[in-house]
Amino acid sequence: MIGVSGLRPQDRADFEGVLQLALDDSGIRSALRADPTGSAEGRLRMRARSAAEEIAAAAGDEYRAYLAAERAVGRPGSGATEATGWLLVVVLAPLVAAVAATVLLLLGYVLRLTAPAVEFGGPVITAGWTLASVAAVTGGLSVWVLLRTALGQRGERSVARARERWRRALLERGVLPYLRGQLPDSAGL
Repeated sequence: MIGVSGLRPQDRADFEGVLQLALDDSGIRSALRADPTGSAEGRLRMRARSAAEEIAAAAGDEYRAYLAAERAVGRPGSGATEATGWLLVVVLAPLVAAVAATVLLLLGYVLRLTAPAVEFGGPVITAGWTLASVAAVTGGLSVWVLLRTALGQRGERSVARARERWRRALLERGVLPYLRGQLPDSAGL
């Protein structure tokens, strides 16, 4: 059985959101309108909150699957956040290094051809090849980061699907049946 104390804060917020969806259900809403005092919704909401453990247990399998999906991915959002920070560096570093390498190599070889007596061409060519190596290494790193980001996003999508399945099960098998069972014909509660 799922205990309310076992729900994380974001899960409690999901419970409240699902409860609101259920209270907005047309059948429940019309039954609540039958209460002349208008306080039936508040009482029904408080009862549902008090019975949250019982209600959440109806979607226990989906909740455990949701938690397992989050554990498999790691901390929610960590892969995407980390990769986003590195993405700019990883994309720009090989690009800048490749452009600089091209400029230096062209300049170095032109200097070597036009003024063979000037020793300036050799060091420029060496710097160009060094930057070409940097571009190759950072290009490989960028491929790795992009793949890791893609895999992390796929994991985040699986977490989102598991969360949505849990919310749907919580609504359909937990909150709605509970609320319907609490509504007498007159909605006087």
